[in-house]
Amino acid sequence: MSSSSQSLGGATRCGRVIGPSLDKIIKNAAWRKHTFLVSACKSVLDKLESLSDSPDPSSPLFGLSTSDSDAVLQPLLLSLDTAYSKVVEPALDCSFKLFSLSLLRGEVCSSPPDSLLYKLIHAICKVCGLGEESIELAVLRVLLAAVRSPRILIRGDCLLHLVRTCYNVYLGGFNGTNQICAKSVLAQIMLIVFTRSEANSMDVSLKTVNVNDLLAITDKNVNEGNSVHICQGFINDVITAGEAAPPPDFRLILEPPEEGGDGVNTEDEGTNKIREDGFLMFKNLCKLSMKFSSQENTDDQILVRGKTLSLELLKVIIDNGGPIWRSDERFLNAIKQYLCLSLLKNSALSVMSIFQLQCAIFTSLLRKYRSGMKSEVGIFFPMLVLRVLENVLQPSFLQKMTVLSLLENICHDPYLIIDIFVNFDCDVESPNIFERIVNGLLKTALGPPPGSSTTLTPIQDITFRHESVKCLVSIIKAMGTWMDQQFSVGESLSPKRVENEVPTDNHSNPNEEEGTTTDHEFHPDLSSDSSDAATLEQRRTYKIELQKGVTLFNRKPSKGIEFLISSKKVGSSPDEVVSFLRNTTGLNATMIGDYLGEREEFPMKVMHAYVDSFDFKEMNFGEAIRFFLRGFRLPGEAQKIDRIMEKFAERFCKCNPNSFSSADTAYVLAYSVIMLNTDAHNIMVKEKMTKADFIRNNRGIDDGKDLPEEYLGALYDQVVKNEIKMSSDSSAPESRQSNGLNKLLGLDGILNLVYWTQTEEKAVGANGLLIKHIQEKFRSKSGKSESAYHVVTDVAILRFMVEVSWGPMLAAFSVTLDQSDDRLAAVECLRGFRYAIHVTAVMGMQTQRDAFVTSMAKFTNLHCAGDMKQKNVDAVKAIISIAIEDGNHLQDAWEHILTCLSRIEHLQLLGEGAPSDASYFTSSETEEKKGLGFPNLKKKGALQNPVMMAVVRGGSYDSSAIGPNVSALVKQDQINNFIANLNLLDQIGSFQLNNVYAHSQRLKTEAIVAFVKALCKVSMSELQSPTDPRVFSLTKLVEIAHYNMNRIRLVWSRIWSILSDFFVSVGLSENLSVAIFVMDSLRQLSMKFLEREELANYNFQNEFLRPFVIVMQKSSSAEIRELIVRCISQMVLSRVSNVKSGWKSVFKVFTTAAADERKNIVVLAFETMEKIVREYFPYITETEATTFTDCVRCLVTFTNSKFTSDVSLNAIAFLRFCALKLADGGLVWNEKGRSSSPGIPVTDDYAPNTQNFMQVDENISYWVPLLTGLSKLTSDSRLAIRKSSLEVLFNILKDHGHLFSQTFWIGILSSVIYPIFNSAWGDNDLLSKDEHSSLPSTFSPHFNGASWDAETSAMAAQSLVDLFVSFFTVLRSQLSSVVSLLAGLIKGPAQGPTVAGIGALLRLADELGGRFSEDEWKEIFLAVKEAASLTLSSFMKILRTIDDISDEETLSDQDFSNEDDVDEENLQTMSYVVSRTKSHITVQLQVVQVVTDLYRIHQQSLLSSHVTVILEILSSISSHAHQLNFDLILQKKVRRSCSILELSEPPMLHFENDTHQNYLDVLQDLLTYNPKVSLELNIESQLITVCVKILKMYLKCTLFEGAELEETRQPQNWILPLGAASKEEAAARSPLVVAVLKALRGLKRDSFKRYAPIFFPLLVELVRSEHSSSQVPQVLSTVFHTCMGPMMSE
Repeated sequence: MSSSSQSLGGATRCGRVIGPSLDKIIKNAAWRKHTFLVSACKSVLDKLESLSDSPDPSSPLFGLSTSDSDAVLQPLLLSLDTAYSKVVEPALDCSFKLFSLSLLRGEVCSSPPDSLLYKLIHAICKVCGLGEESIELAVLRVLLAAVRSPRILIRGDCLLHLVRTCYNVYLGGFNGTNQICAKSVLAQIMLIVFTRSEANSMDVSLKTVNVNDLLAITDKNVNEGNSVHICQGFINDVITAGEAAPPPDFRLILEPPEEGGDGVNTEDEGTNKIREDGFLMFKNLCKLSMKFSSQENTDDQILVRGKTLSLELLKVIIDNGGPIWRSDERFLNAIKQYLCLSLLKNSALSVMSIFQLQCAIFTSLLRKYRSGMKSEVGIFFPMLVLRVLENVLQPSFLQKMTVLSLLENICHDPYLIIDIFVNFDCDVESPNIFERIVNGLLKTALGPPPGSSTTLTPIQDITFRHESVKCLVSIIKAMGTWMDQQFSVGESLSPKRVENEVPTDNHSNPNEEEGTTTDHEFHPDLSSDSSDAATLEQRRTYKIELQKGVTLFNRKPSKGIEFLISSKKVGSSPDEVVSFLRNTTGLNATMIGDYLGEREEFPMKVMHAYVDSFDFKEMNFGEAIRFFLRGFRLPGEAQKIDRIMEKFAERFCKCNPNSFSSADTAYVLAYSVIMLNTDAHNIMVKEKMTKADFIRNNRGIDDGKDLPEEYLGALYDQVVKNEIKMSSDSSAPESRQSNGLNKLLGLDGILNLVYWTQTEEKAVGANGLLIKHIQEKFRSKSGKSESAYHVVTDVAILRFMVEVSWGPMLAAFSVTLDQSDDRLAAVECLRGFRYAIHVTAVMGMQTQRDAFVTSMAKFTNLHCAGDMKQKNVDAVKAIISIAIEDGNHLQDAWEHILTCLSRIEHLQLLGEGAPSDASYFTSSETEEKKGLGFPNLKKKGALQNPVMMAVVRGGSYDSSAIGPNVSALVKQDQINNFIANLNLLDQIGSFQLNNVYAHSQRLKTEAIVAFVKALCKVSMSELQSPTDPRVFSLTKLVEIAHYNMNRIRLVWSRIWSILSDFFVSVGLSENLSVAIFVMDSLRQLSMKFLEREELANYNFQNEFLRPFVIVMQKSSSAEIRELIVRCISQMVLSRVSNVKSGWKSVFKVFTTAAADERKNIVVLAFETMEKIVREYFPYITETEATTFTDCVRCLVTFTNSKFTSDVSLNAIAFLRFCALKLADGGLVWNEKGRSSSPGIPVTDDYAPNTQNFMQVDENISYWVPLLTGLSKLTSDSRLAIRKSSLEVLFNILKDHGHLFSQTFWIGILSSVIYPIFNSAWGDNDLLSKDEHSSLPSTFSPHFNGASWDAETSAMAAQSLVDLFVSFFTVLRSQLSSVVSLLAGLIKGPAQGPTVAGIGALLRLADELGGRFSEDEWKEIFLAVKEAASLTLSSFMKILRTIDDISDEETLSDQDFSNEDDVDEENLQTMSYVVSRTKSHITVQLQVVQVVTDLYRIHQQSLLSSHVTVILEILSSISSHAHQLNFDLILQKKVRRSCSILELSEPPMLHFENDTHQNYLDVLQDLLTYNPKVSLELNIESQLITVCVKILKMYLKCTLFEGAELEETRQPQNWILPLGAASKEEAAARSPLVVAVLKALRGLKRDSFKRYAPIFFPLLVELVRSEHSSSQVPQVLSTVFHTCMGPMMSE
């Protein structure tokens, strides 16, 4: 039997398919009823036996000719026409096979209607009405196969008929399964048709529809158990069956349309038919979805199902739409023109499934086509989404859940959220969609306001709250995702978004969620010039300003207009203001009317311009008023109405000059119409105005005439039937007024209509006025050019988004987290916090970031651990995650996070019972208290300890420490609760805590700096806690320093500057234990640092050791200072080879220690210093030679130590050791090259004395601090130190002076050597200063401790001379300075320096006399002369200080020793003068001695110029001595002073005699041994002058003083005996007189004879005198005999 059935139909391929089916038809047919059918089938079977496959290009059936095809298919048509199921089924099965195997081909459409394929499709559709389940399924199967076939193009009406057939099955199907199958078939047909339209080809790969997705919204009630499975299999079978390869050479050739009969481009024309079919299908589906029920039967469920199905199919189309919808204007316009209108019309319905489908379709449109539908999105978003979202009090639960689901869905697309903000919130013409979304979600999250009535159940309210929070979290997550993508794209230098997008052929990926970024794939040129954030910021700012102006206008119109004009948002001309009033959304219509009715000049101009902007041409009067009043509401004040109506009448008459005889008529009629409108439509008016009343009221208004009654009647009817509605009549209901700002955000007209038509959620037919307004809106939009759609890649735009959204998000997350104990809600809020912190931190929005971090830190509840819950622990975990994930951007917010970590650790320690850090810091507690410690709370309960009680009680978040003044004990239940909460904290292990600190090594530069800064702050607050100081963060500081030690030095310098300040601050803490702990921590760190190698010329070691230096210098605690010395000693000695730049800080510490007031610290520091210098000196200068300077300075400071001379002497010895090293090239850097140029190591300490060194060679300059230090040390009060420093200083200079240049030597003299002598005697040397103000009353004649003794003076002076002699060649130019210095010593008041100066000067002359030039000798003598003359003048000033003492006090001969008459001050003055006189005489005699000695030793070298100076010196001093000795008043005062004070008298007479004796000797010597000079200088004359002066002085004291007075009474030869004083003076002067007489005797004869007249009288007087010495008469006799005698005999 089977073989016979296989042979039925003959050899052709078609015959093998058709034959068995015809055979089955024959068998199933009723013979009597279907005789014709049976015979036709047999005839075809016979015919098929004779046919073979012969291709015919025009035949619809494969392998057969056209005529044969018609004949073969005829029985199938006949079978379908029988409406007999047993016959129909094989016919349908045969048709299915033909379609599936692609054996039929052709274009199927209604023209021509006699087409075989058209008839076949039509017949198939027709049999669907048989009402049998199997037939319905078979028809669906065949129709889907027909559409599926790549060789059949079903077009136009035929396609619509086919779809309608499936529709009918869906709407009235035999059972639920069939209905679902019909729906699935329709969805699959849509996929096929529109996939082909996309590709513009019949040969495309198809995806199979998912039946389960089709039941997501509707038809769940018709699902009969396994219906979904059956239907999915049904669809899969059909699609799979159609995948068989079509016969070769059997292609579908599409005929060109009739209009294009020229045959050109037939293929293109044919393929355009494919798209035409898609367009037609889409259009008809949209129309089908807009069918509304009739007035009579408003609840037509079939119609609703049909609408719903249409929307579902539209959803399938849009969901699967590809590029064609964006690139083809026709398709995009179809969406705008038909689909948008469908959405608008259906928005008035409250059928939930329709609303859900609208939202789903809108979501797809938003995802895929938003760039081309900016205006439409601006309309639908407020209408579909925001309207429902903002209804907080009485929403439909399912409807709002749908909207929340939609929002969450679109929030998964980061680009979509950004685009919404950029294109709407930053666009003046668009509503603030993003802002309204966020604010709406906030309102929903907060729930209905307290006290308000709501239709929500508590469960629904909680669901809304949680879902809205989820949406907000999704929004902030999307913002973060977009930001991260932009940054990653920027880093890869690929700014275009396309690179991260899904492939273009999205339709081939059915399981991939499409549309995420596909909208921008096809618009690379979208406003790329406007997409920078700066431009958008300007737009956003402009919009906010404009909205501010609109708000102000709605309160006070005039103020609003003024503000807008001043801020240049509106032009200042009336026309520009009119444009603003007419075109700006959000303006209150009543306020517009009020403004237009104002009588001020500018509003009047605006009103006139406003009315003139209307064109009433060819309008009837009623239409004109209606048109005019549409934009505003007439004000309530009659005068304002009058002004507006008057202008309206004028304008109407101007536009329609023949309408009325005058404008007055129009004016009166306008008033009448307004009154009629109020009367007819105000419910408060009971008795309505009739038409007759209206006509009567308007009689005679046309210039005394009546207007035609027909005209007035028609006007009456028009107003009564159709109310003239003013703008504000359609305002939003009162329930929306709370959201006043949102009125400004756009498209209120449409939204108001939607609200107005849907006050209750019932199925309401589409309101005609709604449709009209919407269509007008679309028309107005289409008339304008579409505003640009912006695509942004600049992340700066997120700043504006965050500014809009951060407040609502913070409020929503905080309130939910605070009020809800639901774990999932809490977790969601914490996610929101994390994403918000991520965005704000990366964007650098400090205020917003800190707000989120602070809130989150507060929600940890660590500050009040007794009230902790699981959500608080989750917050702690979230904070740790934030620290690790966003650490690079947290900056100042680190402080809050690290505070939390510190508190966690504190609580965990309490829970474990470990002793608190405070126990280590308490100074003196009883042993009992120390022994207690803290118990393990989790095991033993709680200890009533102040710290513990404070923690259990808790405090505010900001309280870093709880005061100890809370005395009440905590309750047991509080303790139990606290312990339970500590158990919660066990979820956070120490690993997680430590991970934050360990992770710091991955932080970027700025982040690690901020991290360290914050950790220092937290640690500071821990350590400064008055009740519970802790070291947790301090130990972490040491840890993170260790973790980050490998960072580059630039970064480490910044880190360490913060750590350094911290260690210094805490190291100076009043709490000694804390300070010690910190210093020890610093030591640990420093040891780690010292393990690292440091290259030359770096300064990092010095930086990290600097805190030791600062604390050492500033700390008042001896324990801390000693600890620092020990720390530094340990570090240096253990890591000496690693110390480089750190030597500077080491020496600074030791320098500070050297000056310490504690002996043990000084000794301890010097022990280390000694070891360093002795054993490790090469390391000191290994890196940088300037450290040598620091070393020297340190040693110098040790030399000044007052505690022990041993330290000082050893330090001086080390200075000499340093000098040896320096001289020997012991500075390692010398050998490593000079390129480093360390510069001149002159610090501020030595700056004043080292200015001469700035030009010298750098290695020489290192001598400066060493030599200067020793120089200063020579003024030490301790003799041993002075001597040692002097000796070392001059030995160094003598030993190593050959290394110095002349310039450097000069600098040494001025800066090192001269200051030695200045400090030695300068303070007491009043002779060199004009200091009359330094009164004797405040002066002590005794030398201070720093002045030198004779031995030191001599040593210094001799050392200086030795040095000068040794380096005379180099120092020769400084001879005058050295001589001046020695002369200065000579003139000093102290005996020691004077002697030293004399000896040194003589030695200098002795050593170098032979090498001195004439000028050099002259310099020496001039210096001595200057010293002498300064001494003389200064001394005379001192003598004048006793002039003020009255003569009575000193000259009285009575009571010579009585002190009572002399006051104390005069006694001090007299004492001082006596003392100074003695010193002065000594100094002058020394000067004379020096000059005389110099002359005698070097007289052969001296020239007349030198001799002149010598004689001038001797002459001036001798004259000065004579002047002092012959001042009788002075002598008496001095004598009286000495008597009163019991002092020896100054040797004035001796002073006079000695000076004259020396002067005389030199003159004699010159005459005798240097006749040439004598002759040149006329020495004889000078000698005679001196001799005469001496003789006169002698005679004055030996002759009777009153002789001349008494010569009239007594004979002249009376000689009275001399008094005791005169005898004493004469005896003292006798040797000098003898010398004079001998000098006269030694004169040459001629000379004696020449000068005899001058001195002869004096010789005669000598004869008369009484001599106390016998030698005078003897020599005088000799003179007379040997000289005068021979001369007389001549």
